[in-house]
Amino acid sequence: MFKKFLIWFLFISIAVSALSFVFVIYVDFSDGKRAGELIKMSRKGVIFKTYEGQLNTGGFSEGNGDITSSIWHFSVKPSNKVVLEQIDNAIDGGYRVKLYYEEKYANVFFLGETKYFVTKVEKVSGGR
Repeated sequence: MFKKFLIWFLFISIAVSALSFVFVIYVDFSDGKRAGELIKMSRKGVIFKTYEGQLNTGGFSEGNGDITSSIWHFSVKPSNKVVLEQIDNAIDGGYRVKLYYEEKYANVFFLGETKYFVTKVEKVSGGR
């Protein structure tokens, strides 16, 4: 009796863990877009190489005349070569971009450091 319970408990635990893992990787919490100037894109990691970037979305005045920058951190999946190339071109060209992204429920260490994964890049007119 105890052996059957242990086998079922183990099976259910593994199934729940696998479903949770699949959920975190494939289900989006939200999606959206942000515009600004790309200031950094790097490839990080020792074993799992991930692509991490920063977008300066502009600043706002705090009432005393100072402008505070707003930096948004994002990741790009290593398999998304088109987006990586477009980001590289935008950094080289110094123009503003609109980044479309998907937000995951949690970050997965081997895909990126953030929960925000850029899926599309558009050049914004009116930049430099």
